[in-house]
Amino acid sequence: MSIDLDTARRVAHLARIAVPEEDLPALADEFNAILGFIEQLQEVDVEGVEPMTGVTPMRLKRREDVVTDGGMPDKVLANAPDAREGFFAVPKVVE
Repeated sequence: MSIDLDTARRVAHLARIAVPEEDLPALADEFNAILGFIEQLQEVDVEGVEPMTGVTPMRLKRREDVVTDGGMPDKVLANAPDAREGFFAVPKVVE
């Protein structure tokens, strides 16, 4: 399959991309290169190959989901512009 200038113009219009008329030949060439690569991929025999989510088969490491306070409230509150009684203090926004 080959992409001509009219098809490249239509694709750009559908994608809502403003492409100057002088750039359409380059865009058509890029589309043709992409389609050529897809044709190469179609030639690969994948019969019997299981789909995978990554290139190395391994299980994700699991950890127990435990809620903590982080163990360092003083360090966290040290960055706050205003902290009182162990909490962030913010200006009142509702009267």
